[in-house]
Amino acid sequence: MYVRALTIYEKALGQDHPDFATSLKSLAALYKAQGDHAKALPMYVRALAIGEKALGKDHPDVAHSLHNLAGLYQNQSDYVKALPLFMRALVIREKALGKDHPDVAKSLNNLAGLYCDQGDYAKALPLFMRALAIREKALGKDHPDVATSLNNYAYCLEALGKTKEAAAARARAKKIKEQIDRKSGKQKPPA
Repeated sequence: MYVRALTIYEKALGQDHPDFATSLKSLAALYKAQGDHAKALPMYVRALAIGEKALGKDHPDVAHSLHNLAGLYQNQSDYVKALPLFMRALVIREKALGKDHPDVAKSLNNLAGLYCDQGDYAKALPLFMRALAIREKALGKDHPDVATSLNNYAYCLEALGKTKEAAAARARAKKIKEQIDRKSGKQKPPA
């Protein structure tokens, strides 16, 4: 299906159109999920180049492409290539969307995750804290993304030996998830 969509966009819009780039990113994500990084890499690189040319180097969609490429490098443990891409995406999002936008929280979260992969929890912790604060303010304290941030924050706290704080963050994340499950009918309220 993704290959067919890519072919349709290519014929209808050309290889330099942002919608063609979006289709490239979708197919690349599929290859990445299948573990075929060799096929995904040139597609992510091409999608980034199209976005930069068509939309400008500081467009939020370019930040998304940077995240995709950085995430692929991170999965390959190529942190030297991933780090500047994650950092550039963060700068673009802060400038284009504002420092308190949920997409900035996503960038902070991904950058912190990279630092965790490298074992640099001291650098990761303030980024996770900032991502959590942005999500709480922008999305509300009971949003699923807040639970995700709490779990990431807890992981980092545990790695730093702060087990009590980590347990409190995990408990809060679990409570949010249970509330969401009850509202969606996935879980019955306790008797």
